[in-house]
Amino acid sequence: MISRRSLLAATLLAPLALPALAQEVSDDGLHIQPWFYDGFLEMGADLQDAAAEGKGLIVIFEQRGCPYCRELHEVNYAIPEITDYQAAHFLTVQLNLWGDRTVTDFDGEELSEKELAQKWLVNFTPTLVFFAAENAEATTQVEAEAFRMPGYFKPFHYASGLEYVSTGGYMDTGFQRFTRARFQRLEEEGKNPSLWD
Repeated sequence: MISRRSLLAATLLAPLALPALAQEVSDDGLHIQPWFYDGFLEMGADLQDAAAEGKGLIVIFEQRGCPYCRELHEVNYAIPEITDYQAAHFLTVQLNLWGDRTVTDFDGEELSEKELAQKWLVNFTPTLVFFAAENAEATTQVEAEAFRMPGYFKPFHYASGLEYVSTGGYMDTGFQRFTRARFQRLEEEGKNPSLWD
């Protein structure tokens, strides 16, 4: 039987174990990843830079205190297969849904981060907007955008989204069919994919 003293000690000591799980957070409250792209926030130029490296561009909108943003960083970005794949196939630019930094849209318009989020119809966080290398010459966000993840996607679906854009699957297949085919392929390869982890 657990004594009250043991329970109290466990309760007081438990928070000391949490820093190992904590992610680094910037001054504006957004989680930091060392492989995020630190460019000039010029969307057209950033996509052209990515395309020159044979990569696409991801623009991720987050906000301070967002529990699903934290989940993205602490769960999905803790999986090396996901972060390695994302870094190898995309430049990732992080924007603050409520931020004031100046961003230049594909059409040349200069806006704050929050104004760009409104223009691109981003309503909640995290939202990831994918731009494929093939669209590097686009002059609007609508022309350039290949896919969008509105909200938090669990690791299997998140990885499927990365592959969906990087392989060009978005051009001729719906995301649901692509994800189902990816699941079946992994099963055939003897892997045990999980949709819910």
